[in-house]
Amino acid sequence: MADKKLSLLDFRRMKENNQQVTWITAYDYPTAMFAERAGIDMILVGDSLGMVVMGYDGTEPVTMEEELHHCKAVRNGAPETWIIGDMPFMSYQVSVEKAVENAGRLIKEGDSDCVKLEGGKSVTDQIKAINEAGILVMGHIGLTPQSSGQFGGFKAQGLTVDSAREIIKDAYAIQEAGVFSMVVEAVPPKVTKFLADNLDVPVYGIGAGKCDGQVLVNADMLGMFDFTPRFVKKYAKLAKIQTEAFEEFIKEVQEGEFPSEEHVYNIKEKEEKYEEMFREFK
Repeated sequence: MADKKLSLLDFRRMKENNQQVTWITAYDYPTAMFAERAGIDMILVGDSLGMVVMGYDGTEPVTMEEELHHCKAVRNGAPETWIIGDMPFMSYQVSVEKAVENAGRLIKEGDSDCVKLEGGKSVTDQIKAINEAGILVMGHIGLTPQSSGQFGGFKAQGLTVDSAREIIKDAYAIQEAGVFSMVVEAVPPKVTKFLADNLDVPVYGIGAGKCDGQVLVNADMLGMFDFTPRFVKKYAKLAKIQTEAFEEFIKEVQEGEFPSEEHVYNIKEKEEKYEEMFREFK
């Protein structure tokens, strides 16, 4: 467990000292509690909850109310961990005013330490305005799931020089707009390393090679689904463990093995008194 919640200054110092930052997504109280107990640096309450928790086909359907609900649960589980509130699709694209309002809700109602939003040059006005409201902003470039339809699906970005050039332009644009850090998703390590070496703010990767830190979706790394993105390493196989546990429960109940004597509460008075009481209701 971390001794104290990290701060903006800590993240800057960690970049300067080449110290890796570790973070995962979490959407509920127990996962957040276990992550904090393990000593994770940051937790992202990602809009990936749409697929991981809600069973949606993508992240686009996630609402502010759903995001806030899960932010509160994660904060309760990890009171001493830096928490990132993810801004859902269309919570910041409509207008600068709406972006500031919803960012403020993630801080006030969701008890997040900062907000994260996707996009590069197209969202610099929103980043500036949220910053001016006193709210820290994390950027997200490369593969941006909310706009994955424009990429033809969840596909790696920056694989050509022209594509990589646009990612680098986006990175410099959002740094100038005021992000305190950024996550780069599904781009070649060579591009990520260039960004980490040349930008002043920390650059964190997911499927993007080594940089200032790494993030993974908890359900992916814990093996909760059959599909595993190429960039994910499974550190557990919870799908198998949970399924086998449910199967064993079903079998034991059907065969009369559960509950056994150790799983029940026994009467405190003489059995005859209970029998007499039962007869009153026959």
